[in-house]
Amino acid sequence: MVNLSIPLSMSDTQNESIKQVIVKERKRLLDFIRKRVPTQEDAEDVLQDVFYELVNTYRLMKPVEQMASWLFTVARNKITDRYRKKKPDSLEDHFAIRAGDDGDRMDISDFLPSGTNSPETEMMREAIMQDLVQALDELPKEQREVFIMHELEDKSYQEIAELTGANVNTLLSRKRYAVLYLRERLQNLYADLF
Repeated sequence: MVNLSIPLSMSDTQNESIKQVIVKERKRLLDFIRKRVPTQEDAEDVLQDVFYELVNTYRLMKPVEQMASWLFTVARNKITDRYRKKKPDSLEDHFAIRAGDDGDRMDISDFLPSGTNSPETEMMREAIMQDLVQALDELPKEQREVFIMHELEDKSYQEIAELTGANVNTLLSRKRYAVLYLRERLQNLYADLF
């Protein structure tokens, strides 16, 4: 449920205006948001964020001429922001499978040879690494760098941005393209393992 309490620093006229807008546009706006997010809870969160922006706009005395249009634009932007903040793809997520009747998640790492040093496991480890290195070499330089720094060197996107000078959204995009390419490129290896 949307909280209709308005900060005390605003005038009664402003408080009433905001309450009227919320009551009038809530259902239509919630329907709009709900079609674009996975759950009702997410839709309620986005709606709350939109109304929070509305209150802040009134608090800063910024006039909003076309209220309905403004609300839907803010909602669209909040939905986009929410998707950008989601955890980016990782290679393991693409190779994860459900195994057995209990539905336990199994990752590609579960099928990699363990720490034993038998000739078979050493040969398999070398073959896997050779395929991975070759696939990484095929990536464009920027995609390869962000993938290696994030996945193998465990650097955050902020750290990578500081090192490369690229913004975080660009890095997320490069990593996604790298993961999608590696997924397709290593599909045969995946099929052989499973």
